[in-house]
Amino acid sequence: MLLVPFIDALSAALPPGRIVLDADVIGAYARDQAAWAPAGTPVALVKPQDAEQVRAVVAACAEHGVPIVPRGAGTGLSGGANAVDGCVLLALDGMDRILEIDPAEQLAVVQPGVINDHLRAAAAGHGLWYPPDPASSPWSTIGGNTATNAGGVCCVKYGVTRDYVLGMKVVTGRGELITLGRRTRKGVAGYDLAGLFVGSEGTLGVITEITVRLLRLPAAPPKTVVGAFDSLVAAGEGVAAVARAGITPSALELVDRYCLRAVDDWKNMGLADLGDVLLLGRIDTGDESEAAALQACFDAAGAVFSTRSTDAEEAEALFAARRLAYPALERLGPVLTEDVCVPRGLVPEMLARIEAHAKAHDVHIANIAHAGDGNLHPLIVVPAGDEEARERAQQAFESILDDAVALGGTVTGEHGVGLLKKRGMRAELGEDVLALHRAIKSALDPAGIFNPGKVI
Repeated sequence: MLLVPFIDALSAALPPGRIVLDADVIGAYARDQAAWAPAGTPVALVKPQDAEQVRAVVAACAEHGVPIVPRGAGTGLSGGANAVDGCVLLALDGMDRILEIDPAEQLAVVQPGVINDHLRAAAAGHGLWYPPDPASSPWSTIGGNTATNAGGVCCVKYGVTRDYVLGMKVVTGRGELITLGRRTRKGVAGYDLAGLFVGSEGTLGVITEITVRLLRLPAAPPKTVVGAFDSLVAAGEGVAAVARAGITPSALELVDRYCLRAVDDWKNMGLADLGDVLLLGRIDTGDESEAAALQACFDAAGAVFSTRSTDAEEAEALFAARRLAYPALERLGPVLTEDVCVPRGLVPEMLARIEAHAKAHDVHIANIAHAGDGNLHPLIVVPAGDEEARERAQQAFESILDDAVALGGTVTGEHGVGLLKKRGMRAELGEDVLALHRAIKSALDPAGIFNPGKVI
């Protein structure tokens, strides 16, 4: 590739001010929050304002053989938005308009740069709710959430991003702007190509507009049920007990004392003495008997202490601490974040294996989890500058991936594969399935320009 002719072609295709060549500015966009994932050196940053400008960028890149790495807010944790050498970084965070909210059809149409919480707030003004709520919801974008099929606290009952995406507009590898999916509640015409793009991490095309399904806001204020346990495995037994009882809380989260202490040191919330490991359950039906049944599950599983919230403010405070756990730990040193998911009945076994790997590799592993659906987030915290500890942490990371697959689980429940989970995904899927992935990518991205080197 000759850089000057390509930049000239890109400049001719776009309005002034859309292309950034300043190395310092580009560097701020070159990686996501996966501190341990490598990042390359881009040739340019492009900040489009609409789908036609995206189409023009893709067409120029396809003609000149220049890779494209799409990105939103850069809150990902797997390196999926990291630059590759010689690429154009396509920053979609400026395409941030909510184009439509239709209360009758209970849907919204948004550009990819819309912040998750902004959509939720706008929907709430119509008595509606967008359920997917990753911990990064105050900053992450709907486009990024769609690219990784993000989940969150509510997914145990309400599902993940894929369950809410009805349709989208996409720029393909041939520079064409196409519409996928539908606006209707039902529709089975042809393959589910919109669903295929959800979780594709920018490897198949560039999403420029997304139509999402909305729900009515829950009428009842939530009840939070807290169970304190003296070990990870005991808390895991609490999760398994809830699953066996057939209770579906709107959230069921696990947080250990290490995470609570980190939050306390940062925000002074006074939570670390509640227990060694907490399960935080939420009931949003208004049924007090359901909250009581959830508390009974915790007690039967060996909780040393349990209680139910008495007001909405108290109910929200504990979940606020859960959301703060990851940024609080980041303040202590580099964090290698896991995202494995196993069957709920095997949560105790997986937690025991995580503890064993921490001991075997002499690393500290903090634990938070969307425990209600078996999605565990072991957080391996390493002292800054300790390369030996970093190597041990990487070994523990890979061992945890292998154990998740061995238990019939997956290497990523919601963060995506990106760069950090490629080996794990190969072990999980096998070569025959990976060949299907490559065939699909080849059909949709014949020039191989979309986020190369990621996922597969």
